[in-house]
Amino acid sequence: MNQAVNRRKFLTAGTAVAAAGATGLAFAGSAGAKTNRASALAESAEDAPFKISLAQWSLHRTLRSGKISNLDFPAVTKKEFGISGVEYVNQFFKDKAEDTKYLDELNQRCGDNGVESVLVMVDGEGALGDANEEKRIKAVENHYRWVTAAKHLGCHAIRVNAQSSGGFQQQVKLAADGLRRLSVFAKQYGINVLVENHGGLSSNGQWLAQVMRTVGLPNCGTLPDFGNFRIGKGKDGKQRMYDRYLGMASLMPFAKAVSAKSHDFDDDGNETATNFQRVMRIVQDSGYRGWVGVEYEGGKLDEYAGIKATKALLEKCIAKLPKRS
Repeated sequence: MNQAVNRRKFLTAGTAVAAAGATGLAFAGSAGAKTNRASALAESAEDAPFKISLAQWSLHRTLRSGKISNLDFPAVTKKEFGISGVEYVNQFFKDKAEDTKYLDELNQRCGDNGVESVLVMVDGEGALGDANEEKRIKAVENHYRWVTAAKHLGCHAIRVNAQSSGGFQQQVKLAADGLRRLSVFAKQYGINVLVENHGGLSSNGQWLAQVMRTVGLPNCGTLPDFGNFRIGKGKDGKQRMYDRYLGMASLMPFAKAVSAKSHDFDDDGNETATNFQRVMRIVQDSGYRGWVGVEYEGGKLDEYAGIKATKALLEKCIAKLPKRS
């Protein structure tokens, strides 16, 4: 999220636990052993350049089935997956954006479980790059309540879409206009407005990078997603893909959040479509430090198993990144 840049140590949760365990041996027999282990673990967590969060979409089937509710999300995230950051999706509490009692309860659930609210992913509020100015402004205003909800929840950002129509450059101009208007509003609340590569031209890294440069505001950035680089169908009807590694490299200079999208895994636990190690190296090389969100979207594993597999892969990849001072 580009919030606190810390270049000292690159430790995953797994290596942090190992370090804490070694510290515990050193202090064995001492009355302060537990305190020292806890202190070592806390210090390691603070020094880690990447923290793993959970994108709520990973549990969309579970949520839609009613097995859990949005209010259950923080506790499930921590207790089932050992993850301490949550990324909400607005459709799971669509009518609660201005319900402060509900938001307070959600904050309480996070506090009770030691979970941090990271961002809110916003869909269904209109096209921020609509060619019709009146509709574009209306879409911007529709997002206001999610800016204030994100602020209430202690999030640092909302994730939006840069939907538009027309030619390449025309869509740059239209999307930048809507994003600039929304970002000016969000600045009052200390909230970032982040665009995800989410289909169409937004999945063209060159286009979205140009939109960011056109907006030119520090609180307007990107949320690069490892897998969302479908740019539409060609004349032959086949899906066209933008090179995901080129796309990630183009979007990371503007990134204030990152989404680790996964679908399927091989026998070694690697994602079959995306080289996570290569992508995390791009993320590291960009200078980004902060949350990386697990977003499992596959169907072969159930949602819980898919989340755990994605988290394990991320931890493995982070542990292999070169250490830098």
